[in-house]
Amino acid sequence: MGTSVLSLRIDHDLLERLRHHAARSGMSVQDYVVRTLIRNDFDERFQAAVEETEKFYGVT
Repeated sequence: MGTSVLSLRIDHDLLERLRHHAARSGMSVQDYVVRTLIRNDFDERFQAAVEETEKFYGVT
């Protein structure tokens, strides 16, 4: 799997909060943001799988 570059423009206050959260986790800001995006993506895919399973079994 390859990688791509995503460039963001964010305000100073948000960047400082990200730096603070990343530092508490012992991570770089880049790693912290990527980890957060991956976790969000997993949560969305998991929820979609649960909903599909409920539809299949007729659970309401």
